[in-house]
Amino acid sequence: MGLHPLEFSECYLDSPGFREKIKAHEAELDKTNRFIKELYKDGKNLINATKQLGMAQRKFAQCLGEFQFEYIGDAKTDDERCIDESLQEFSSFLKNLEDQRELMMRNITETLMKPLEKFRKEQLGIARAERKKYEKETEKYYSSLEKLLNMSAKKKEPQLQEADIQVETMRQHFQEESLDYVCKLQEIQERKKFECVEPMLAFFQTVFTFYHQGFELAKDFDHYKRALQINIQNTRSRFEGTRSEVYELMKRIREAPQDYRQTSPISSEGYLYVQEKRPPPFGSSWVKRYCTFVKEQKILHMVTFDHRSGGKIGETESVTLKSCVRKTTDTLDRRFCLDLDITDRPGTVLTVQALSEDDHKFWMQAMGGKEPIGHYLGRTYSKERGIDAQLDDVGLCFVKNSISAIETRGISDQGLYRVVGVSSKVQKLLSLMIDEKSTEVDLSTCEDWDIKTITSALKLYLRSLPEPLMTYGLYKEFISPAKGGSPESRIQAIHCLVHKLPERNRQVLGLLMKHLANVAAHSKQNLMTVANLGVVFGPTLMRPQEETVAAIMDLKFQNIVVEILIEQHQKIFADAPESCPLSSAVPVLSAPTRQSKKLSRQNRPLAVYNPQSLDIQTVGDCSNSATDETSMGSNESVSSQSSTASASETSPEKTDHSPVSSSLSSWSNSGVTSRKAKAVYPCEAEHDSELSFQVGAIFNAVTPSREPGWLEGELEGKRGLIPENYVEML
Repeated sequence: MGLHPLEFSECYLDSPGFREKIKAHEAELDKTNRFIKELYKDGKNLINATKQLGMAQRKFAQCLGEFQFEYIGDAKTDDERCIDESLQEFSSFLKNLEDQRELMMRNITETLMKPLEKFRKEQLGIARAERKKYEKETEKYYSSLEKLLNMSAKKKEPQLQEADIQVETMRQHFQEESLDYVCKLQEIQERKKFECVEPMLAFFQTVFTFYHQGFELAKDFDHYKRALQINIQNTRSRFEGTRSEVYELMKRIREAPQDYRQTSPISSEGYLYVQEKRPPPFGSSWVKRYCTFVKEQKILHMVTFDHRSGGKIGETESVTLKSCVRKTTDTLDRRFCLDLDITDRPGTVLTVQALSEDDHKFWMQAMGGKEPIGHYLGRTYSKERGIDAQLDDVGLCFVKNSISAIETRGISDQGLYRVVGVSSKVQKLLSLMIDEKSTEVDLSTCEDWDIKTITSALKLYLRSLPEPLMTYGLYKEFISPAKGGSPESRIQAIHCLVHKLPERNRQVLGLLMKHLANVAAHSKQNLMTVANLGVVFGPTLMRPQEETVAAIMDLKFQNIVVEILIEQHQKIFADAPESCPLSSAVPVLSAPTRQSKKLSRQNRPLAVYNPQSLDIQTVGDCSNSATDETSMGSNESVSSQSSTASASETSPEKTDHSPVSSSLSSWSNSGVTSRKAKAVYPCEAEHDSELSFQVGAIFNAVTPSREPGWLEGELEGKRGLIPENYVEML
């Protein structure tokens, strides 16, 4: 288990456990800060002390190899796993370079040193400043709270009201600061994965560009670099989607914190001040304790905890509650008090003080307290209801109508499904098609509605359904295989789960996945790869019932599930699986890392790594192979880690067990001189003797080449070399 997610609702409870979670996050950021400082110092040694290059390089490699990223949640995606392992991979490359002792370190200031130092100063520096501010606000709030609670109830009402208002203002300010600090902590924890690794990737590419003697090693690094670029791109895309959802949740909680107070039918928890009586003449004292009341057993657990003493947790005391009665100010000069009759201490009454009137009512209701004045203790909150979206014939008709219009008029539009329409127009269209049940409007021919309005309306319809298309009941089962297992086991598990969906849900999901596969097939024009579509439709098609930060951290796995559905839609929606495992849960295992082909030719120019080329929305057409792969997003996703049978556009590493190798073996045995082949991955020629091609290209007169790992074939009248693991034989 990595770092615990910091729930926004816990900012309002401010429990000891919550403070311990914050400490763990702060410790991790301190560790990252120390790591970056050390890395920065070591990089300077590499530049300024060339005579001690070998020693500095080994230390640098050691620093990389020993550091590991912590993650939030209970599992990592394949991309995150690759990113986490990347520092160890980098360390290995450096050790190989040290053995050669001929590494030339140039031009690393702009590509490595400045970005890391910028991240440390701007991001980690902000975190340190926010930390001090948070600790200061904690001290101010709890000091003012104790002063208020110690105020005599016999004070004049205006004085009491003024004091209440002042403390309430401080409480709100403290909780606002707590929300901001918690959000910033988690944002930096997620951001550092690519903010720290990406400069390192740039550093390595720069080193190999200037290092002629290490060119053979640079060739081996190239395939890993390409795969890691995709890992970083996917992680960044998912980070953006997750961050927007987190900010939305924080906004909703900030507007109505009482709706999100952590309560359950099993227990209630929060702070209470407990009166501890002492022998005369010492009177009594009030001690702040974090209390958890287990309703069924009527047991109250009390933990001593003071935020101002460094957050040290004291001993836990448990008592069994017999009854609870509100204590009036006539008998005790303090407000918000309760008398608890304790079963295991006959004749003993425990007096506790809540933090406010609302908190007093909360504990009265939780403990079944007796209220002399008939106040209504509960509150009812309702959410506004939007479009009356249902998964009926009207909804199905709208989905088909929208898909037809998009594929007819806008399949090549850049940013399809990412570019949003005007909200009022989207609502108007959805109201027309759903609420008014209009069947006369053919969106394929009606120019009144532009494509971005239609795509936004389709997404809004799917998100407005009473239950997600992939249902609440199957949410955890769908997420589970995405967290681990082999590509085949993931596909099998999701195949089985899809056929557990209600018939109408499966029908609509199948239509949508077929459509999205068509969208991804035009990603050269619309820039919407399978991975990008997963980011857009993950939270639209599946989501948990409970809105928490922990649930939002699973967004990346929702995206992976949608990617698998798109890539494997023909297999998954064609027929029900022949057999399914008893449980669809897949153990979290390390999925194989996708790798690009290892180039077998020498003297090829190496491009300097450019992080901006990873921005899928700013990439234009260009002939450079690396940029071309990036602009397509390689149509690559971390979903199924697709095998050759899945025909995903991932560039594979050559192996002796590929289907093509098997085909070539049978080919040679059968004595056939030439055959046809079909491209299953795109390729950009890097020599005149090679062929450039896109997915689906058909090669004629294909024969084995004398160069290992390559074929010869004809395409559009030109004959040249083809990587054998980029095609399948027909």
